Amino acid sequence: MGYRPTIGLEVHAELRTQTKMFCSCKNDPDEERPNIHICPVCLAHPGTLPVPNKEAVRHILRMGAAIGGKLSTTFSEFDRKSYFYPDIAKGYQITQYEYPFVKGGTLSGVAITRIHLEEDTARSTHAGGKSLIDFNRAGVPLMELVTEPVIHDAETAGTFARELQLLLRTLRAGEANLEKGEMRIEANISVSKEEGKFGTKVEIKNLNSFRSVERAIEYEVQRQIAEIEKGGKVVQETRGWNEGKQETFHQRFKEGSADYRYFPEPDVSKLILSDVAEFSEIAIKESLPELPWEKRARYASTYALPDAAIMYLTGTSERAAFFDSVASALQNENALVLLAANYIVSDLTGIFAKTGVETYEKIDPRSIATLIRMTNEGKLSSRGAKDLLSVLVEVGGDPESIASEKGLLQVNDTSALGAIVDGVLAAETKAVEEYRAGKEAALQYLVGKSMKASAGAGNPGVLKELITQKLS
Repeated sequence: MGYRPTIGLEVHAELRTQTKMFCSCKNDPDEERPNIHICPVCLAHPGTLPVPNKEAVRHILRMGAAIGGKLSTTFSEFDRKSYFYPDIAKGYQITQYEYPFVKGGTLSGVAITRIHLEEDTARSTHAGGKSLIDFNRAGVPLMELVTEPVIHDAETAGTFARELQLLLRTLRAGEANLEKGEMRIEANISVSKEEGKFGTKVEIKNLNSFRSVERAIEYEVQRQIAEIEKGGKVVQETRGWNEGKQETFHQRFKEGSADYRYFPEPDVSKLILSDVAEFSEIAIKESLPELPWEKRARYASTYALPDAAIMYLTGTSERAAFFDSVASALQNENALVLLAANYIVSDLTGIFAKTGVETYEKIDPRSIATLIRMTNEGKLSSRGAKDLLSVLVEVGGDPESIASEKGLLQVNDTSALGAIVDGVLAAETKAVEEYRAGKEAALQYLVGKSMKASAGAGNPGVLKELITQKLS
């Protein structure tokens, strides 16, 4: 209808640290007992003083370096963001406003405005007419990343969010599990018909799955267009997402920055990060591992893997590390590595789908490499390789011994296979006549019959060659 959506994302992600942001309480996202990891600092008792977590600052700087942002190493500070809500005991949140640790950068083709560090709030639960507050999460280090309003469709927003989660995990900055609330996504959405002009912005809060991000954006864009088309006006507000009804709903009217009364946090000193040797830009950049997009480029240039395989293998850090270990065990021989990628992407994934768990800890990459070599050398059929792979995933062991014990080794002996072929040709006279009449499909039929007669152990290439020789 001529409307152009404009979308900006705000993403909060809990960081992986031993302790909370401003105190020594344990940072444990898996703790289920309420109010266990708390102290006077994270409960905001009078007279307590916050002390910034060094590791949390390092995580933010490494994130900034990874996306090519400008690191504020010469000066930075924390600020107070004042607002009242039961899950924030102080009545304010310690965050960053004027001087974030990172400005600019790009990720997945999306321009980044800033990345800053703040503390998380407590967690509220509402049931049975009661509201309960668990302060275990209060004060956990929280990264906030804000994009520029340069996204124009739901798919791009979803792709960006997935890439951000992967980057956080690659840098070991956080697990970013959306279902656990470790990563929360908010979308600011407007629509307009005028080029270069934004419509009225509506924020959708706390989207907790990538699918919800995409569906909420798609719904909200259509809702705003429908509102304008019927002569109404889009109101600046904060909305939630109802997963069951697949629609957004009003929560509150949106505050402006002035409502939060930002001012520099008086209890935390100004930060000159350049005074800390390990926080220098050179040190931060040297600490970075191979980043997801660098890994994809390497897989494409070194192994010439298909795009779909590359995207799958780099989808998690564990998956990529396992593939790299297998490739190393295969001495990076291109043909073997490509074969290994096929088995990992298709067959190993199928095994994981059946078990419901994707784990590589108990699988020896060297055993998989041996399986690949055996397959490439014709010692294993495709069926035999699949069966052997299942055993290696379930119990491990020596691939060659297992293949021998379970009768998975492929038969290449032409004399033994020749006798099997003779029997098949004698029994399948109609297929023989069809092949001699020029019907190529008959050849595949005869190969299949011969494979069945060999109990799946015959080498199909050898069988095909013997059949064509005997019928020529």
